[in-house]
Amino acid sequence: MKRIVIVGGGAGGLQLATSLGRHFSFNRFHRRNKSPVAEVILVDKNRTHIWKPLLHQVATGALDSSLDALNYQVHARTNGFHFELGSLRGLDREAKTIELAAVCDSDGQPLVPPRKLEYDYLVFALGSQSNDFHTPGVREHCQFLDSAEQAQKFHTKLLDQFLQLENRVAEEVHIAIVGGGATGVELAAELVDAVHEMGHYSRIKNGDLKVTLIEAGPHLLPALPPRLGNSSQKELTKIGVRVLTGTQVAEATATGFVTKDGEEIPAAIRVWAAGVKAPDFLKSMDNLSLNRQNQIEVEATLRSKDDPAIFALGDCAGCEDANGQKVPPRAQSAQQMATTASDNLIHLIENPDAELQPFTYKDRGSLVSLSKFDAVGNLMGGLVKGSLTIEGRLAGLAYRSLYRMHLAALHGWPRAMLLYVIGQANRFVKPRLKMH
Repeated sequence: MKRIVIVGGGAGGLQLATSLGRHFSFNRFHRRNKSPVAEVILVDKNRTHIWKPLLHQVATGALDSSLDALNYQVHARTNGFHFELGSLRGLDREAKTIELAAVCDSDGQPLVPPRKLEYDYLVFALGSQSNDFHTPGVREHCQFLDSAEQAQKFHTKLLDQFLQLENRVAEEVHIAIVGGGATGVELAAELVDAVHEMGHYSRIKNGDLKVTLIEAGPHLLPALPPRLGNSSQKELTKIGVRVLTGTQVAEATATGFVTKDGEEIPAAIRVWAAGVKAPDFLKSMDNLSLNRQNQIEVEATLRSKDDPAIFALGDCAGCEDANGQKVPPRAQSAQQMATTASDNLIHLIENPDAELQPFTYKDRGSLVSLSKFDAVGNLMGGLVKGSLTIEGRLAGLAYRSLYRMHLAALHGWPRAMLLYVIGQANRFVKPRLKMH
């Protein structure tokens, strides 16, 4: 039996494991042969999955990760693959093994010792981490939103600041966000909405929280047309966010940010959302070729340029698709790559002589939510002919549909819609803001 090991349970890795698990475990052809011809193993350092584009909502409390998170172990059991809890520590390409670090409890005591997993095919789907561009003080003094754990840490700090506001220990609280991309814009809007919701349960007023959004480029949302970035800036300014464009940060300190012009921007909570790169530890993965963003260099088939047994997808893959287009690090890229990787791995196992399919990226557009205030974006590719710029309710509806499409890829549409209905019901029986 062949073994496929997938490291990373984000949008692409989890979708790939689900697709392969269903194919090899539940496919009629394999049932006739009584046993599957391949074993699929997903490795992740967390026990649960939360869709990364929703982490800004976890950070503000608009989304309760304990309700919306997917348990890897349960999902694996119902979809025909296996789950291993652990962090990648090493790779031996000659022996075709990966090494996982020990699993420890909250006190640092080992629960499971370091162990090795053999593979026939290995897929890296590790996602990305924030890129601080070597800016002094960022790693020491800033919050990041790369994981549910970091989002929860931000949420705890935010509640601490709310507590000080409610008891008038502080007259106002400043939060500064560096990076005017989707994460920064969405977080800024969610913070304003969080203060509004807190006002229903406390003495906190709308103006008590001061949010500053800092972008080095000439306009917000650089991945979208300038008009949409300007429209977002206008809406954020209207709801009280201070927006600084064309402003570069030179240093982060324990009390705020210092710009290259020498301006000091005070902030009790400092958020860095100014760029992404693949995880640094990939540099130690047995001499795999990486680009400047630490991404594993792959062919258009998503196969590593160094090793035919290794694939990579999502943010950690440096890929030019079949049209020579550089694939951007976005959730839709990872999900599309998962489909191609699934097809190619099935071909390798069931028909090794078959030619692998090159990946072709199809830009479906970008959508950005400004909480309950507005939404902007553009639809492209197969959704519309050419490019369609949308704002307001239509953009908001399209934005909310993205998560439902993600759920459908994991659970199928019937269960995805049931989960949506349950989520809507929870909004009526629980506070709109998580306050613990």
